[in-house]
Amino acid sequence: MTPPAPPANQQSTRKVSFGTIPESKGQRIVLYGTGGIGKTTLACLAPGPVAFIDADESLAILKTQLQDNDIPLPLPVQATDWKSLRDALHSDGWDKVQTIVCDTATMIEQWATMHTLLTVPHEKGYKVQRIEDYGFGKGYQHIYDTFLALLADLDRHVRAGRNVILVAHECTSTVPNPRGEDYLRYEPRLQNPSSGKASIRHRLKEWADHVLFLGYDLVVDDKGVAQGQGSRTLYCAELPFCMAKSRTTVEQFDITLGSSPWDKIIK
Repeated sequence: MTPPAPPANQQSTRKVSFGTIPESKGQRIVLYGTGGIGKTTLACLAPGPVAFIDADESLAILKTQLQDNDIPLPLPVQATDWKSLRDALHSDGWDKVQTIVCDTATMIEQWATMHTLLTVPHEKGYKVQRIEDYGFGKGYQHIYDTFLALLADLDRHVRAGRNVILVAHECTSTVPNPRGEDYLRYEPRLQNPSSGKASIRHRLKEWADHVLFLGYDLVVDDKGVAQGQGSRTLYCAELPFCMAKSRTTVEQFDITLGSSPWDKIIK
């Protein structure tokens, strides 16, 4: 039975308000690949000025290479742990920055882990020494909750018009396949418990506008031997061998030293 309509004098007089689609602001990017493949150099080529959170301490080594290839040097952000990183992101002085690079999110996740151990006690009140000391699966949730605060900080910069690039190392992960056999693919090396809960890896995929995989071009012969010439490709769309996505393009970009695909990705 259909319930009776409320009396006329009790019916809402409010009307839905429609607006306009806002102009695009900053974009959220996850860039991952194996160590030494050129992720940092590629991130430095993003729209600048580029502010750089050098968690992996790689800029000092790459400085000469960047200068020799006429790549503008980024602005190093003074952050060496979780607290100083969040303090920096909350500070003033970002007005001229167009892109913020966090290199790497994999190391910053370790900062979040250390901060969690220092600031989040066991449910019984005592301080823990290891993530496992929280109890089965509980430590992963604590780290996940800590890391979400960083995404909220970065979202404020995105809304202010700045791009954010989280660089990450890669790992291989088995993907459940409802249509057939499970398969192996590359994914960002970030927390991903087997339970599927408290996965920073999958939360970042949902959060990002682009998840980009930078990989070497290889050919495997019938004996299982991989061969390549060191050429690299940036993948912007999901393929069986890599997690990837983009809101603006499905292209693949050949990457050479100094080449930049950002104008075709950050439109």
